[in-house]
Amino acid sequence: MMETNLAAAPPRYTVPYSRVGSRLDESDVAAVREVMLSGATLSAGEVRERFEERFAAHVGVRHALSVTSGTVALELAIHLLDLEPGDEVITTPQTYQATIQPLLDRDVRVRFADVDPATANIDPQRVAALVTPRTKAILLVHYGGLPADMDAVMRVAREHGLTVVEDAAHALGSSLNGRRPGALGHIGCFSFHSSKNITTLGEGGMVTTDRDDWAERLRRVRGNQADMVLTPREGGIAGSSEPPFGALYPGEAYTHDCLRVRRAGTNAALSEAAAAMGLVQLGRLPELVARRRAVAARLTAELAAYDTVRVQSVPPGVEHAYHLFTFSVDSRRVDRDELVRVLAAEGVETYLRYFPLHLLPEWRARGSALGDCPRAEKAWFHEHMNLPCHPELTDGQVEFLAAAVSRALAKATRA
Repeated sequence: MMETNLAAAPPRYTVPYSRVGSRLDESDVAAVREVMLSGATLSAGEVRERFEERFAAHVGVRHALSVTSGTVALELAIHLLDLEPGDEVITTPQTYQATIQPLLDRDVRVRFADVDPATANIDPQRVAALVTPRTKAILLVHYGGLPADMDAVMRVAREHGLTVVEDAAHALGSSLNGRRPGALGHIGCFSFHSSKNITTLGEGGMVTTDRDDWAERLRRVRGNQADMVLTPREGGIAGSSEPPFGALYPGEAYTHDCLRVRRAGTNAALSEAAAAMGLVQLGRLPELVARRRAVAARLTAELAAYDTVRVQSVPPGVEHAYHLFTFSVDSRRVDRDELVRVLAAEGVETYLRYFPLHLLPEWRARGSALGDCPRAEKAWFHEHMNLPCHPELTDGQVEFLAAAVSRALAKATRA
């Protein structure tokens, strides 16, 4: 993660930031152990299929395809956009760099739409203002586990024929009017990194979609087959149109010719042990998210006493997954950097997520500049705060955190 720690870390924190965003127990160990000792394949087997089926049902889509990381999920989702030189993609500056990093390998223009300061999610009005005849897709994030304003985003997409990719790495366990991220746009991407709301042995990811053709292309690529445009071949090759028993290659090697290769294949298979852990974790997701919401509710109640702060707004009809707990300070009255330093001295570890992507050197080299997204810039440099919010926090730690925040705000508030 792109993280900035403004304070010198004490040796130990009373309230640490999460290294494992889930809660692990013996059921995870038992599931992994069972797979390890089963004698069955440890790669691309029946457990992975069950995990994908259950995940698809949870999200509410036809297809869920597991891969080795959230970053790989995003790479493959962007591959499905079939971008051509000169195409444009609209995205948010308020996310981790992996969301848009695959676009650096393409001769496309990335346009950053500023965020809604109340939610830190992409502002649909700014998206609409950036659309041109060359725009091909919108790539957004449900920041911190708060679903973006997808109704408004999808209206823009329908009007202009755009594909919407959801980076839902933070959003597992959230919903928007009863529907889940990963099924709100055209393609969803999830991460099961160690820090996420569920994990698959520290790394893993998932791509979700309702389109059969996209799902088939993804299956090919992650399974070391090229994604290509094929045409039937008469008569097969070497006098045969059928592969022999036990052949490694599919029948199309005998029956089709390639007109065009879209992308070479790779091995992105999630291991059976990781999938087994994912099944257990997905089953515990309601419990894990409920704990995050309880922590967030306590912090929100504590901050309600201060007119110098604004907690991330949760619109009606939205259920927040609280991968991150976010609030903003009134920078005229509170010194945000001092607030971070005081919290560290109190024993609270804080990280700020995220540095505006359009100001990273690689994106400035592509034409982005300070001033392109003034709301995101103001938030990062003067206002934005994240506090620890994860299931492993004890009630005592949560109470300590709430009291420490109050003390720190008193010290960081300007006279």
